[in-house]
Amino acid sequence: MRTADSGGAAGLRVVVLGGTGYLGRRIGAALCADGALVHQVSRTPAQDGPADRQHVSMDLLAAGPRELTAFFRSVGPDVVINAAGRVWRGDEAEMTAGNADLVACVTAALAGLPRPPRLIQLGTVHEYGAGTPGAGTTEEQEPAPVTPYGRTKLLGTRTVLAAAEGGLDGVVLRLANVIGAGVPAGSLFGRVAAHLGAAARARHLGERPDELRLPPLRARRDVVDVHDAVDAVRAAATAPGTGLGGQVINIGRGEAVAMDALIHRMVELSGVDLPVVETVPDQPARTDAQWQQLDVSRAQRLLGWQPRRTLDASLRDLLSAAVPTPVNGRT
Repeated sequence: MRTADSGGAAGLRVVVLGGTGYLGRRIGAALCADGALVHQVSRTPAQDGPADRQHVSMDLLAAGPRELTAFFRSVGPDVVINAAGRVWRGDEAEMTAGNADLVACVTAALAGLPRPPRLIQLGTVHEYGAGTPGAGTTEEQEPAPVTPYGRTKLLGTRTVLAAAEGGLDGVVLRLANVIGAGVPAGSLFGRVAAHLGAAARARHLGERPDELRLPPLRARRDVVDVHDAVDAVRAAATAPGTGLGGQVINIGRGEAVAMDALIHRMVELSGVDLPVVETVPDQPARTDAQWQQLDVSRAQRLLGWQPRRTLDASLRDLLSAAVPTPVNGRT
């Protein structure tokens, strides 16, 4: 069996759980292009992709450790990447099932293998809760999540870290808010991109588009381009040795970006003349963490990773996939 410390991804056997989701399908495609043998696991079939990127239909929430162990034994993976989970439009019980219970099943299944692979768990900045204004949050900060998503993802992180204490080569990549082409519509960026796309189509038909109405944009958030996030996973999958086991590693830009400025920049780049109106929300805000900034020095030290894409490049990618008109500026 190949191991993750043999250098490079060529020939590496990789399982991507949630392999047809927003991050999972991109991770699978990138590792496949690197020469890895990729198995994408999800309930929904893959829409495209090379023949050597195999799709495995499995309801991960219904599968128990025994079924997962049998699957892992049949594949003999060197690396398992958990990109599955529940983010949008779910209550806390549903998020617990997807973000915590599933991780417990996965770690139990991997522990039953004669030679467990490296497990890469995708965590989230929302596990930390509110950061300290003006400072980057390090991995040593005690998490204090304020949302169901953050709380349930933290349960998954703690399961991986506990398994690592028992010998599993498990690492958690704690991702900032991910942006780029095709970002889910449930996110702020996906919602704005969809509205701008509809506004552009209305303009083309000579109609007046609806104004962009959003809740107050007072927060500052760390964001990371989807390509940079994928590169971090690739680095973790191929990092030599077992030095990643038991580590939490922040993956972000390392800066707190003003959301109001970012949304107005999206509108500017879209070329759609559209007013942005901040309203009083009908429902409580999803999070009261007004400052999120990650310290990403550990990622540089352990993975040789750093963010490379500019915010404008990320926004242009996002808009080009949603707005049916040329996006202002050059990529």
